[in-house]
Amino acid sequence: MTQPASPAPQAGRPVVLRGGTVLTMDDAGTVLRDADVLVVGDRIAAVGPALEVPEGTAEVDATDGVVLPGMIDTHRHMWQTAMRGYGADWSLTQYFVWYYLEHGRRFRPEDVAAGNRLAAVEALDSGVTTVVDWSHGLQTVDHAEAAVDALQSVPGRYVLAYGNIQAAPWEWTADPAVQAFLERRRTGAGDLLGFQLAFDVTGDPAFPEKAAFEVARELGLPVTTHAGVWGATDDEGIRLMHEHGFATPGTVYVHAASLSPDSYHRIAATGGSISVSTESEQSAGQGYPPTWQVRAHGIPVSLSMDTSVWWSGDLFSAMRTTLGADRSREHFEAHLKGETVTQLALRAQHVVEWATRGGATALGRDDLGRLAPGAKADVVLLKNEASPVSFPLLNPYGHVAFQAQRGDVHTVLVDGRVVKSDHRLVGVDLAAVRREVEATVEHLRAEMGEEVWQSGMDPELPSNEVLDNPYQYTDYRSDSTHAAREAAFGRHLAGEH
Repeated sequence: MTQPASPAPQAGRPVVLRGGTVLTMDDAGTVLRDADVLVVGDRIAAVGPALEVPEGTAEVDATDGVVLPGMIDTHRHMWQTAMRGYGADWSLTQYFVWYYLEHGRRFRPEDVAAGNRLAAVEALDSGVTTVVDWSHGLQTVDHAEAAVDALQSVPGRYVLAYGNIQAAPWEWTADPAVQAFLERRRTGAGDLLGFQLAFDVTGDPAFPEKAAFEVARELGLPVTTHAGVWGATDDEGIRLMHEHGFATPGTVYVHAASLSPDSYHRIAATGGSISVSTESEQSAGQGYPPTWQVRAHGIPVSLSMDTSVWWSGDLFSAMRTTLGADRSREHFEAHLKGETVTQLALRAQHVVEWATRGGATALGRDDLGRLAPGAKADVVLLKNEASPVSFPLLNPYGHVAFQAQRGDVHTVLVDGRVVKSDHRLVGVDLAAVRREVEATVEHLRAEMGEEVWQSGMDPELPSNEVLDNPYQYTDYRSDSTHAAREAAFGRHLAGEH
């Protein structure tokens, strides 16, 4: 019989997670077995075994579980989440056509809000406590207001990366209404809401994006940019940013999958970081997931999921696919030289770091991504007594990277507040979120028409010619093969060789 969920600890009450395997994510990579994490207010008060706690502290049994910092996604188009799975069979070109050229402008402010709210809820559910909303669907300030209002309605930590794919970045960043919005919404927002500017650099020698960078500098906002995207952004964009002084430690380069060593050197020299979206790069074709190159340049890495219009919205899959892609490339490069990899360079610990502390580094937040006294209390407990995959817990980093999934997220705290308890989100009206998303889907289908809607979801398959198989022991032969064999037999009968 299923036991009812325990009530969530009362807001403002100290919380201690008792007896878990704690991944502190400190500089030494310290792992503590049978240890506690005490949260008081919005901070971690102590980490260690058998902690003494204040009277009235709520206790969460973390025995047989893993306690780690809240995960951080540094690049997610949250407004697209209402279209979850719609573009599962898209190429990157089809994505660009659908959103940038044809149907992205159909999204109303309430549709952006619906996607953001659903994305924020599912992030918390999977232990992602901080998300950069790469919000390039903000056609108007009304869209931006709706986006922020939706984020602030869900108790997570967010960064709105303001963007607009329906206008050039030097146009919308110059709009006084946009600048006033950014100044107004930043005021008094607290550290649960941050801001960036989100736009791409095409590599045009005239560098028209220079004006947008200057606005970012005037507003004191970092820039996040899709870099090294095959067929869209390339090394020239990196060169222009660097030579004009706009490559900074706060710059986040998303994908960076089709760049030369020169570009990686420029990023490394200026202290930038790279947000790797491995599922996206593998499937959409921005380039091969670049961690195998980035590691050689010492560039900080964070992980991201890009968009749920294609892929999953949790960082467990990001860790898993990133390990697989990096190791696959390592083996491939060795095999080309006739060599064998006998020791793997990228470890499970590394991708767990990228999913936590790597994201904190990208955002310039040293108070996130680690479990240490004084750090912000963004904490995740992975524990699932009903799962046969929860034991044995031998290698905790390997367990998180390869074995865990969103169903194992037992408890989540953001800023000291319990937002998921005993596998259930706290205070979330999922039915209301569903109704909001359904209204968006109905609006888009009606606007597009059913035939266009269906064709967008089911693009044509390319032709695929099956190669002739000389070892096929049947009477079947293709026309060309049959003709060639007939001619050869005719020459044989004629005595030709």
